[in-house]
Amino acid sequence: MDVSMNVSTLSRQGVARVGDRRLDVSVVVPIYNEVESIPRLIEAIATTMQASGLGYEIILVDDGSRDGSVELLKRLALDRDDLKAVMLRKNYGQTAAMAAGFYYAVGDAIVTLDGDLQNDPVDIPMLLDKLNEGYDLVSGWRKQRQDAALTRLLPSKIANWLIGRVTGVKIHDYGCSLKAYRSELLADMNLYGELHRFLPALAFIEGARITELPVRHHARQFGQSKYGLGRTIRVVMDLLTIYFMKRFLTKPMHGFGVFGLISILAGMGLGIYLTFLKFGLGMAIGDRPLLMLVAILIIGGVQLLCFGLLAELQMRTYHESQNRPIYRVRDVVGGGSQR
Repeated sequence: MDVSMNVSTLSRQGVARVGDRRLDVSVVVPIYNEVESIPRLIEAIATTMQASGLGYEIILVDDGSRDGSVELLKRLALDRDDLKAVMLRKNYGQTAAMAAGFYYAVGDAIVTLDGDLQNDPVDIPMLLDKLNEGYDLVSGWRKQRQDAALTRLLPSKIANWLIGRVTGVKIHDYGCSLKAYRSELLADMNLYGELHRFLPALAFIEGARITELPVRHHARQFGQSKYGLGRTIRVVMDLLTIYFMKRFLTKPMHGFGVFGLISILAGMGLGIYLTFLKFGLGMAIGDRPLLMLVAILIIGGVQLLCFGLLAELQMRTYHESQNRPIYRVRDVVGGGSQR
């Protein structure tokens, strides 16, 4: 199975049932070398969900662990009716693990959290209650975060501010994995690369109603953090992708074309100036750096226009090959509106 799949495949099959019980919630947890945390995590989720009275399933996706997590998950999944273990062939990354979990999830709502016990499953019903108020995504906010100040908190605050400014989705904590989604929202979203941290921004592009709630956050009990400062460059690259998708996904020519025209017009303007110097004033222009700049501006502008045309063709292929409309309908009322 390709773990960078379109997660809508399963969701379009409708709401699933286990026996005679409707599944209300799928709890998806990516796992990577968390063998000590897994038993406590499963029990904490199960205890919370049983107390809520909701039909639920727990989906743990092992992302190529090498510490015995796979063997433990297999044993537990055979012993528990509420646990589904998905083992990936190698370490693909958290985005791919979450996409695999979404693919196998069959609940009306999907909740995600980390597997290191820093997120508290006790907060899940609170997120679901907020979701039922009409929101499509409820994001957790680790208001009292229990992490190192310099290596985790400071970079996270800067990243959250930057992402909010670029995407227009101003939430306090993009990095919190504890989130609740309506399953139909995830059915419209594709996950590639390392876009899991930008799920609120991707949801905003799809027209989702988004809010956040303060949630508990605990210090890590076992193992070591899988995150570090090395993520910064990848975050910036992914942010550029999200910005382009938000602004130009259905009209890429508006992005490339504007800069292309500006470049061509600037090149032509400078070219006219050089022409005047040459033929009007009789000055030599062959050794002027400005002549090289004119050539670069005009050629670069033509290339940008060509990129825009190619992007337009790609955009049409993207939408039409998947039968994806360029709009999202929230509701239709009256007038025999069913189709």
